[in-house]
Amino acid sequence: MDNNFKSSELVLAPNGSLYHIYMTGENLADDIFLVGDPNRVNMFKEIFDSIEFESQNREIHSLTGSYHGHRFTALSTGMGCDNIDIVVTELDAAANIDLKSRTIRQNHRSLNMVRIGTSGSLHSEIPTGSLVASAYAIGLDGLLNYYQHDDSQLEEAMTQAFVSHMQMPDRMARPYCVKGSKELLAKVANITKQGITATAPGFYAPQGRNIRIAPSIPDLNEKLASFQWDGLKVTNLEMETSAIYGLSRIMGHNALTVCLIIANRADGTFLNDYHSQMRDTIVGIMDRMG
Repeated sequence: MDNNFKSSELVLAPNGSLYHIYMTGENLADDIFLVGDPNRVNMFKEIFDSIEFESQNREIHSLTGSYHGHRFTALSTGMGCDNIDIVVTELDAAANIDLKSRTIRQNHRSLNMVRIGTSGSLHSEIPTGSLVASAYAIGLDGLLNYYQHDDSQLEEAMTQAFVSHMQMPDRMARPYCVKGSKELLAKVANITKQGITATAPGFYAPQGRNIRIAPSIPDLNEKLASFQWDGLKVTNLEMETSAIYGLSRIMGHNALTVCLIIANRADGTFLNDYHSQMRDTIVGIMDRMG
């Protein structure tokens, strides 16, 4: 890998921070919460005991502060794996590249990234209001296919079993499977259900919704719901986790997703008002991360 990055490749803002996240390594805590909605970062502002740094650029709202003596960063990603590609790559660059010399730092800094998001359940026994932690992620998005990696960094046996189970058309991107951090999962085990999270490249047809254009895989959700690995079902479907897990694993970071279930695709229900429950979720996870 090139150890002296050109300005067209490692793009910086006028103040010398990373171009999209507007952060440097000094602004960044080792323990990071990723949320989709920029407004959700304001919940952390209410919860932190003190704030040392804040920035906002497009959909990326960043906040670093202290909670019960522990330093955290909260950062919004926006929706989808394309945004995750930008955010996780730049978080890694902030931690592991000297932005002034544009060279890789000698000592690798490992980050803990916890996505706290919302998701749709694929099973009636996982109702709205449940918390699901992703022991594994299945990527339907194809992002990791663009990055060089070793099979040992991903779950190749699981991927092959999933490809065989789904029998997806050849024109679709090849799925990939990644395991989440066992250490981070253990911290939230007593407040969450565990399962496999499938990550889709969109919200409508890629998640089996039929609005005005019919999905090309009409039984997608049924196929996903019937897959099992390591004693776990595909519990939920969302748009970010596989990219977070895959990039984190390749770059040497730890990652976990905990989703509040706001839709149940099996019984057609939706939780409209989940603000207070999301706040409780954030506090509960922060208490266990500190």
